[in-house]
Amino acid sequence: MKEIKNINLTNKDKNILNLKDEINNINILFIYPKYSKTFWSFDNILALLGKKASFPPLGLLTVSAMLPKTWNKKLVDVNVDNLTDNDIKWADFVFISAMIVQKDSTIQIIDRVKKYNKPIVGGGPLFTTGWETMPKIEHIFVGESENTINDFVKDVYENNLKQFYNSSEYPDITKTPIPDWSLINISRYHSMCIQYSRGCPFNCEFCDVVVLNGRKPRTKTASQIIDELDAIYKTGWRGGLFFVDDNLIGNKHKLKKEILPKIIEWQQKKRYPFSFNTQVSINLSDDEELINLLVSAGFTTVFVGIETPDEASLEECAKYQNKKRNLIDSVKKLQNLGLEVQGGFIVGFDSDTPSIFQRQIEFIQKSGIVTAMVGLLSALPKTRLYKRLFESKRIITDTSGNNTLSSTLNFIPKMDIKTLFNGYKKILHTIYNPKDYYERIKTFLKEFKPPKNRLKRVRIKKFHIKALFSSVWLLGFKGEQRRYFWKLLIWVAIKYPGLLPYAIGYSLVGIHFRSIME
Repeated sequence: MKEIKNINLTNKDKNILNLKDEINNINILFIYPKYSKTFWSFDNILALLGKKASFPPLGLLTVSAMLPKTWNKKLVDVNVDNLTDNDIKWADFVFISAMIVQKDSTIQIIDRVKKYNKPIVGGGPLFTTGWETMPKIEHIFVGESENTINDFVKDVYENNLKQFYNSSEYPDITKTPIPDWSLINISRYHSMCIQYSRGCPFNCEFCDVVVLNGRKPRTKTASQIIDELDAIYKTGWRGGLFFVDDNLIGNKHKLKKEILPKIIEWQQKKRYPFSFNTQVSINLSDDEELINLLVSAGFTTVFVGIETPDEASLEECAKYQNKKRNLIDSVKKLQNLGLEVQGGFIVGFDSDTPSIFQRQIEFIQKSGIVTAMVGLLSALPKTRLYKRLFESKRIITDTSGNNTLSSTLNFIPKMDIKTLFNGYKKILHTIYNPKDYYERIKTFLKEFKPPKNRLKRVRIKKFHIKALFSSVWLLGFKGEQRRYFWKLLIWVAIKYPGLLPYAIGYSLVGIHFRSIME
């Protein structure tokens, strides 16, 4: 990580509260800002299921576990709870972690906290790659905090705090503690989360993963993962668990030989309390042994960065792992072996021509990728793409990190802007209109072959019942999609009765996907 020079702050900005006489009785308020509406927000669907947010803030829960146990800690996830003035008044330090799509909320929270002259500690991707564009705050963690959190604690005790905490080395995450799950109410979330590795061996031009976490995957030990699974299990959670790794298969050998066998053993012993989903690169399809191990461990869904079917654009963005292969065949192999595939797609590359929009539509429909996130290319801060476009004077604004029709370009594209936006809208309005969306569900279900015992492991909960009745009411009796909904359910009941829950689930989330086209 590059060296960060301190900014000259005003006396007001340097205001540090006089710590309490009892130095070990420090109050730490963790705040997780609200997400803007994105492809992954699912606000309306979560409300139907009685949930408030998709995932808890794993980073803040992990930081909490790294701070002294004698410090008092409170977490306010603004996606779940209201932040009150009393919360802020209580705090000696306010820790904020955020991603780019949380920037607007983060700025509002900073302004609010400053009114009470509370020192703010910022961290996470938003501050690591974009602290220059944020309001001045007292302390910033640049990059991962494992190597620097003890310095911060020491400086608190010595009343000698710095503005920047930044390590020149990526930390050894075998020393990362189990997240502090006591800070949240698990019932408010749709899924829990866990992290096995950081970093990705690939170096795609537009991606900020290598900026944040490096190219050499760093991994936890098998015993760490089992301890973390035990910790989540002890909270009473039973259900989905998201491995947040940007590329879970960055170190295939260790995953196959050490990690997955232990997870399989643990799942069997506990009678499969969790189902897993994660993010991988498309080269997973080249390793049938690894696919089978993932499925045996309880992995049900993988998100894959497909990006584009155009070879020239893949070359342009250095997505070499996707080149010289039949991408549709790769997707179908994963589906055939029991994994649902979610896909990320991008338009706006310099190599793109107006034909790319129809090609993307055809690829998405033929692949049976029901959850297809299509976004405009975005130049994220500190990425190779950002640097290239900045040097050619094509950067025009900061990125919003959004991936819906409300997206805005933050650079000057080679393609005519009107053509690009119209083509982008055409893709979304095609793949998520009821006719094409329900047809794509059928394409997926024809290919999908989950293990026979997977549905037997599902524990029916209240939100499953709510999902069933909500889907029938909202989709079966309202709107233009109702005839496609009933046709799908009848077709599945006759052809693939065991997959009926998937048909209902995808039908329900289609409500959200159509909402992002507005």
